[in-house]
Amino acid sequence: MEKVISADGTSIAYDRLGDGPAVVLVCGGSVDRMSNAPLAALLAQNFTVYNYDRRGRGDSDDAEVYAVEREFEDLDAILAVAGGSAHVYGTSSGAALALLATAAGRPVNRLALWEPPYFLEGAEGRPVPDTASIYRAFVAEGRRDKAAEYFMAEVVGLPAEFVAQAKASPWWPAQEAIAHTLAYDATVMGDYSIPFEAVKAVHQPTCVLTGSVAQPWMTASNKALVDLLEDGSHVVLAEQQHNVDPAVLAPALKEFWS
Repeated sequence: MEKVISADGTSIAYDRLGDGPAVVLVCGGSVDRMSNAPLAALLAQNFTVYNYDRRGRGDSDDAEVYAVEREFEDLDAILAVAGGSAHVYGTSSGAALALLATAAGRPVNRLALWEPPYFLEGAEGRPVPDTASIYRAFVAEGRRDKAAEYFMAEVVGLPAEFVAQAKASPWWPAQEAIAHTLAYDATVMGDYSIPFEAVKAVHQPTCVLTGSVAQPWMTASNKALVDLLEDGSHVVLAEQQHNVDPAVLAPALKEFWS
């Protein structure tokens, strides 16, 4: 593990693996960089992989006040140690963050997005518009468990029995520890609509990847996103759900980046 200092003085932790063209991995909500570690190990056979902890989770520090722009600066810091530019992969809400950062002018070469969770107008299951305030309220009240539970049950839509099992699992304390960052990802997602103006500002080749057994709203919004991109492509990975198998994902990323 290494660390780099972001523009606001926050220390950002990352792992560097492999040798080859630089690739940066951006994790999604409710996880840290360890969620991308198996993928990083596979990609390291062909690339130099920078797998970092977003601020407020894992081994990275945090700041008192959150803003999405600070996460852009964190990515800037990682891109700097990667040589100034890199291919970027983002997963779930991390894909949305990677897209926004690219639109804001970050030096991304080719952008890969795994199932950014946007909703089209009228789609069923869309979270309430300001989930960030709900998470912040739970955390402020000292109810981190409720924040994590709300994310799983009301945003992701996991069944009640799964949530109950999760709360009894050995990894639940880790979920509570990073519950404050759920508001960060909710801020990134906004009202969960495709950010049309940002998409117009993305000129890099961009590959949106979706599992063949994704929920219908995810498939529809991912296809719509590709149609809006200046240089977009869509890859469907057979028999994959949102929790994608790195052994299936890695070859698709290698092909896109090569």
